[in-house]
Formats: sequence, C-alpha cells, structure tokens
Amino acid sequence: MLVRRRISVWLLSLFLSGLLLWSCDRQRNMRGYDFIPDMVYSRAYETYAGNPNFDDSSTMRVPVPGTVPRGIIPFRYTNDTLSRIKAGKELINPFLPTEDVVARGKLIFTTFCIHCHGKGGAGDGILFTSGLYPLQPKSLSGETAAKLKDGEIFHTITLGIRSMGAHGSQIRPEDRWKLIQYIRKLQEDARKIHGPDSSKTR
Repeated sequence: MLVRRRISVWLLSLFLSGLLLWSCDRQRNMRGYDFIPDMVYSRAYETYAGNPNFDDSSTMRVPVPGTVPRGIIPFRYTNDTLSRIKAGKELINPFLPTEDVVARGKLIFTTFCIHCHGKGGAGDGILFTSGLYPLQPKSLSGETAAKLKDGEIFHTITLGIRSMGAHGSQIRPEDRWKLIQYIRKLQEDARKIHGPDSSKTR
C-alpha cells in the first residue's frame, strides 16, 4: 500500500514537472503554450477596438440618455441666481459637524480650495498673493459667506460662480457637504478672533 502511494506521488510529480517544462519558454522570443486559450485570447471586442456590429464601428457605447451612475443623485439645478437660492431652500446638509466629518472637509479644502481661498478661507491663497491670479477670491470665513445657506454653498461648489470654476466633477457629493462643515468651522474661528462684526466687509 505504501509502495503504491509512493509510486502515485512520484508519477504525479513527474507529470506536473513535465507539464511545467512543456509550458515554459523554449526560447526567449516565444512564450509558453496557452492551456486555456479562451481566457488568453478574449472573444469579446476590446473597449477601444472596432466593432462591425454597430453603425459607428465603435465597441464602447454612449450611455442611454438619462443614465445616472450608481450612488449618484442627479443635480437638477442650473447655474443662475434663482436656482442657487432655490438650492439653498431645498438642499439640506446630511452630515453633522462631527470630528470625522470636519477632518474630511479639511482634507478636501486643503486639496481643492486652499490655493485660492487661503488657509483660513479669507481669500488670500497663494495663487492670489503670488500675483498669478489677478482677482481676489471671495472670503469663505467672512459674514457674507456665513449668511449663505448650506445648499447655496453646495450649489456654488457644484456648478461654480463667476470666476470660480465648477467642482462637481472633482469632488463627490458627500465630500462637498463635509467641505461645507469645515467652512462653517472656519467662519466660527474667524468670529472668535475678529468678533461678529469685523468681517462684514469681507
């Protein structure tokens, strides 16, 4: 019984060794044999390859009109004052200013906003102070921004306003809300430093 088992193990080892050698390169310019060619050579059309099944010969198709990516809520507002005011009335921030939310908002602010609006949100970012950008960005820590509703700020981040570009394609919706919570913290910090009336002109 033991002899048979050893012979079986030996034969199996020999078979696997032969299989391994058979599949290895015979020369540097030739790869081994393909045991499962259906997985090596796709029968499907590649994304950017031509495709005779469609009139435009394109494999990659345009999404059906009205298609919404999974997890994304359509933003049905337009870039104008009335729509911004409407967004302020209808959109509610789903996040509370917890430590984690504010920390995430700070990260987003540091990534996308600090270069224009500055570390404290006063509109004194490096792009302006260095002279690379001629128009001073609006203060986010002043009373004017503090009076804006969360939905209005969300609208502005999403679609942009005047010289500020849209960031809807760069910042996820949940991160936009968290960013707003961090902006609220900047406003609160500014009031503590300058008082409630000192930033009305900013």
